[in-house]
Amino acid sequence: MSSTATKQQPSGPVLDWAAGHGPVTGALSATTGAFAVATTGAATAMPAGWALAVGAAGALGHTVAGLRVRNAGRTLATRAASWLVGAGWTTWAITHGPLTWAALGSLAAIGVGMGAAARSVALYEEAREEEAIAAEERQIARELSAERRAIAAEWVDRIQRVCSITIRVVGVEKWETGAGYSLDAELPPGGATWNKIAAESARLSADARLPHGCTATASPGIDQGRVIIDVTTANVLAEERTYPTDYGPLSLHTGIPWGYRTNAEEIRAYLREQCALIVGPTGSGKTNLVHSILAGFARAEDMLTWVIDLNAGSAGLPWVLPALNGEIKREDGQPVRPGIDWLAGTFDEAMTMLDTAVKVAKQRKMGYQDVLAKANTDLLPISAKIPQIMLVIDEGAEILASPDRQVRKLGDKILEVIRIARAMGIRTVLTALGATGSVLSNLMIRREAKVRVALTGGETEGMDLSKMFPGSRGLRVDQAPYKGAGFMGTPESPAALFKAWRILPNQIREIIAATSDRHPRLDDISAKAAGPAYARRWDADRTAWMRDRVPGDGTADAAASGAGLNLSALRGERAAEQGSPEDEMLRRFREQIDAQFGTAPEPRTPAADAPPAAAEGLNLSALRGEKREPGPAWLPTALEAIKATGAEGMKPSAVADLVGKDRKTVRATLQAAVDRGELVYRDNGPHSVYVHPDHA
Repeated sequence: MSSTATKQQPSGPVLDWAAGHGPVTGALSATTGAFAVATTGAATAMPAGWALAVGAAGALGHTVAGLRVRNAGRTLATRAASWLVGAGWTTWAITHGPLTWAALGSLAAIGVGMGAAARSVALYEEAREEEAIAAEERQIARELSAERRAIAAEWVDRIQRVCSITIRVVGVEKWETGAGYSLDAELPPGGATWNKIAAESARLSADARLPHGCTATASPGIDQGRVIIDVTTANVLAEERTYPTDYGPLSLHTGIPWGYRTNAEEIRAYLREQCALIVGPTGSGKTNLVHSILAGFARAEDMLTWVIDLNAGSAGLPWVLPALNGEIKREDGQPVRPGIDWLAGTFDEAMTMLDTAVKVAKQRKMGYQDVLAKANTDLLPISAKIPQIMLVIDEGAEILASPDRQVRKLGDKILEVIRIARAMGIRTVLTALGATGSVLSNLMIRREAKVRVALTGGETEGMDLSKMFPGSRGLRVDQAPYKGAGFMGTPESPAALFKAWRILPNQIREIIAATSDRHPRLDDISAKAAGPAYARRWDADRTAWMRDRVPGDGTADAAASGAGLNLSALRGERAAEQGSPEDEMLRRFREQIDAQFGTAPEPRTPAADAPPAAAEGLNLSALRGEKREPGPAWLPTALEAIKATGAEGMKPSAVADLVGKDRKTVRATLQAAVDRGELVYRDNGPHSVYVHPDHA
């Protein structure tokens, strides 16, 4: 048989033999079965009583089964009667013959009666089941209503007792997350406002005996005579939640999720016209929040992200290096694009980026006049074809408040971008170490940065929440003592507690790979204005600093200036020469003492004319006749501390805090120790550490 013949399907209607019987098919099945049994029994002289016995057994079995599933009495009676009537007809037909008109007519009548009865019983059972479900829902509603009435009465008494205000609760809504509920209440006549309840948030929370980290906060209602009171009963901020693994597409117009509120619902930032300001002291989780924000920007189909971080570009390197180094690839094997569109880690590159942003904004104003006229708007329509540019500037608020003249030039350029580029789709996200007067003194920042975040981590110094969120009352730092937790306010959502997701390094790589083909391209008009400064941003000479393990160690500058070979034997000494001003002053003081008082040579020091001692390895001229300094006085302390951390190691910033030196000096000295074999450098981007050789 051919394969074609094998694949042929039979024609005609397809019957589903596994389907259950309805009123018609059930009656038809019963009557044809009875007729077949009666015909066979009459032909074979079967005892007529057997059919009656079988019918009685069927009626009894269906009755027992119906009782187990709690069928109605009429259902049980109908099914039992059908069995008995069918069995009775079969008994009569076996005795008198089934092939008479009387037998056939009576069987047809019985079938019609069975079908009608089955249909009536089925409708009754459906109505009975619906009524049972409705009764259960009414019971649940009565219980919920009773619970809501109890909650409403409790809070009416509490607000009267604490705030001396008599409210009337018109609604209680429980949150789907199970973390609390909201009350919608009417304020009494006489000028009472919701602010009076909001100011007593701490006392209300204490009076309600809420768990630590849970609050009762008030916000405006549907009109000025209403108030919404959100009561948190489960502290979702205490637990750490990782960034959602759904890396689906986002849009500027639908908002970018930055974290979640105390009711476990995500909060979004809408940045088409708004800038953002993020403050948080060291250890509060600010860098993690920046990575979460960059993740949302990378997922957006109508945004390009430019990052400025003068601290060696640490905020953007995890989003760039995996792509530039070819460490990750797409599923089709093609290389991926960096997770951000441009990264500046030096002053010159940052100035180039800001100058480019200004040129793009001005060119868009001229080049898109027809688009603005067609859309009848003064805001440039942002889409994947004309993407918005988001400038993320780490510690940008400190740049604006810096007294240094050169840094002030950078700050002036940032303010220019903020001032002129709103309508043309260029907005900024600035970070700062604290909500202080120096940070918030700039009127442009206060006016444009309406999306504000204060990560507290329990830190009280430099956290003036009244300046960060003017007009908001009842905000206290001790409400958010957890890393990554704080307060967030937007024009759409008043300032309230929130927490950022914890984003893991492997998630950053996953997002880079998942969103590589989603990043838009800079539109032609903007790209023309940006010119070579933008087009060649990933050239090797522009990104060389990203691959340097110890930025600012001076070795590259020395090589570029023709200062001889870049020998590892000299790196530690050159780094020491470029140490802090205190070390330089101490070195000069020692030289003056030696010159004036003629100190004697150290014991066991060879004479000046003695030949150099034999050493293992190459006899480098860089080492001949020179004494290698082991490092500054604080180095042994740092080495012991690094050794005590074991395989975990220490970051350069942690060592700098330990010895009280600036990071540049510490990095240079530790790198010199690596060259001498006293330490091992474990390169992991912003999470790079120094490890003792015993634990490497």
